[in-house]
Amino acid sequence: MKKLHWCAGIILGFSIIAALLITSFEIAMYSDFDVYQKEYEKYDVLADLDMTMDDVMYVTHEMMDYLRGEGDTLSVITTVEGREQDFFNEQDRFHMGEVRGLFIGGLNIRTGACIAALICAAFLIFTHADIKKVIPRGYWIALGITGTAVLLIGTAAIINFNAVFVQFHHIFFDNDLWIFDPAEDYMIRMLPEGLFYDMLMRIGTIFTASLMILLILSLVPKLKVRKRN
Repeated sequence: MKKLHWCAGIILGFSIIAALLITSFEIAMYSDFDVYQKEYEKYDVLADLDMTMDDVMYVTHEMMDYLRGEGDTLSVITTVEGREQDFFNEQDRFHMGEVRGLFIGGLNIRTGACIAALICAAFLIFTHADIKKVIPRGYWIALGITGTAVLLIGTAAIINFNAVFVQFHHIFFDNDLWIFDPAEDYMIRMLPEGLFYDMLMRIGTIFTASLMILLILSLVPKLKVRKRN
């Protein structure tokens, strides 16, 4: 039974971390749209698009709502280069449809992770496991493995973000329709590579902070025992 307890504790740890990762994406990308405006100013996308900031932010809100599952078609009529037209073309729509699938898949993974965490916690409680020992240690094991992966990916992104960015697309997409021509595609002008790098760092910061908070909380039972002794 003890082996099952340890397995449940480790699965619980990974489930919590998976839920935190997806939540970190959601917080970074949806909690404050002023971040996008700052990024657009930083990379001077208004000059590349010949659009007003209000119009670019309108497109951004519509695009992000679509990625979350709202609406069936990504189509935003706005003024670009002095003409009223659809901001997105067919290649944009196809690729963003695939990205939307990843987003919604991630939300479903978070739901599954939360369910798995609840099942593991219930199992540990009803089988009278030593929760104060099993859950923290299960989290530490999961954190050690996850932390190593995050460190490797983060280091690679800092050294050569373009290579990581390209590899990501090769892993998650089975076509080359994620490759855009700035001369033809407005979307890639609005979303330069630097913006993705900044967003990855933002996600990483939120995710790392949440992991550290949980790590501190997991150490509380151990510190209390030492204090009593």
